[in-house]
Amino acid sequence: MSKDLNDHICEDKVFESIYNKYLQDLINFLYYKFGSQINPNDIAQDAFIKLWDNCKSVTLSKAKSYVFTVANNMMLNEIKHQKVVLKYHQQKPKDYTIESPEFILEEEQFLKRYQKILESLSEEQRVAFLLNKVEGKKHSEIAELLGITQKVVEYRIYSAFNILKKELEGFKIK
Repeated sequence: MSKDLNDHICEDKVFESIYNKYLQDLINFLYYKFGSQINPNDIAQDAFIKLWDNCKSVTLSKAKSYVFTVANNMMLNEIKHQKVVLKYHQQKPKDYTIESPEFILEEEQFLKRYQKILESLSEEQRVAFLLNKVEGKKHSEIAELLGITQKVVEYRIYSAFNILKKELEGFKIK
């Protein structure tokens, strides 16, 4: 009984015959088109694995074109990836800063004072302030989360902000 050209290729013997028939042609095609920089044997094997994974949707008459198209696309994707890698390696990392050592020291000292003042705030002020300024929550969300009114949230945030502004010179928040 002969196979119909529309039968799928999930049977071992059918797939094996396709593999044996087209493998060397596919490797040669990839080698001639793209060279040996990216191993054409690996790409060919991956293309046949993909054919096996999709064997129910690929007919016997379409198997060759499917494998060649998949292998070609895989090779093109690999070349694109190699270009990205090459471009990344050509970029030199920034090994300098424009900040002076004095600025870095002042920044560390400012951060320590900021943390110390945050610790000195009441828990209610600190929680409302950090939920708003660090996590970006709106006043209404904080009020709902804490179970208080929006006016109380606003008061806590602004009182915390005023304490920070009074204790730290140059303190500003967006």
